[in-house]
Amino acid sequence: MLGAIIGDIVGSRWEFNPTNDYNFKWLSEENGFTDDTICTVAVADALLKGRDFGESIHEWCNRYPHPMGGYGGRFAQWVQSKKPQAYESFGNGAAMRPSPVAYWYDDEYQVLDAAAATALPSHNHEEGIKGAQTVALAIFKALCYKGYQTAPLHIDEIIRECVEFSGYEINMPKTSVLNRFDETCQGTVPVALKIISMATDFVDAVRLAVSLGADADTLGAIVGSIAEAIWGIPMSLRHQIEDYLPDEMLFTIDDFHRARPRSFKPLIDMTFCHKEFSEAGWDMLEDDEREELMAMAEKEKDKKLELMKARGKARENW
Repeated sequence: MLGAIIGDIVGSRWEFNPTNDYNFKWLSEENGFTDDTICTVAVADALLKGRDFGESIHEWCNRYPHPMGGYGGRFAQWVQSKKPQAYESFGNGAAMRPSPVAYWYDDEYQVLDAAAATALPSHNHEEGIKGAQTVALAIFKALCYKGYQTAPLHIDEIIRECVEFSGYEINMPKTSVLNRFDETCQGTVPVALKIISMATDFVDAVRLAVSLGADADTLGAIVGSIAEAIWGIPMSLRHQIEDYLPDEMLFTIDDFHRARPRSFKPLIDMTFCHKEFSEAGWDMLEDDEREELMAMAEKEKDKKLELMKARGKARENW
């Protein structure tokens, strides 16, 4: 869930000022949370309180009527309405907010049903629903690899299952999506899956998404939500992003984490950031598990590095 929020905030300054610079400045005073973060927090809050997703999203959006970037035209009307009704939308807003449900439920069918329910209050077109379900499915599938940070070794399987479920074509040429602002689920979620298939760690995935010059904050949120479940998030990024969020959002995120501890996946083995093994953040582990996991990670280090390097090279011809 936090991966979606980080991707949103990092991409926010580039939503209407697109960049193709992969090495863009990660965070600055020009960054802020957008509707993607608001809706994601609203879904988490609804799960915590057993509320209807639509009611929670509507309430949270009205708490923040003027977020950075604003709300899309039809969705803005939905937010302003006293009795909001779904409007057959297939916008990518359906796909940026379902990540909490993937952590909340332990059954795939429950995740898919709940993801659909997060979309239905506004984005009830079949493409909107499919977009939300596909993102939640990708996160859930990554979380199914419960061994010590094994999900990065199974990215191809995760992507394949999502493609089989959705029917999305993800082998599009880069020229067809570069600098193209597409606000639809069918124009955004396949691109997010493609980026995940080529990325080597969380930060790399978000940088690829934002520097595509597309809908930077929403693509960043979607990619970030999936990337966290696969690689995990460096602890430093969690601390950085807290400065951009109001207290009530931080409280909801913390409450959600306590209710579902796996909802924040830290990056422990820094191999995935191409750093030396000695720089790994083992200090967050308990003493009784540190030695065993360090030995396991050291044994797998070369395999991981080679796999991530090969994955990174795949995008050279994209």
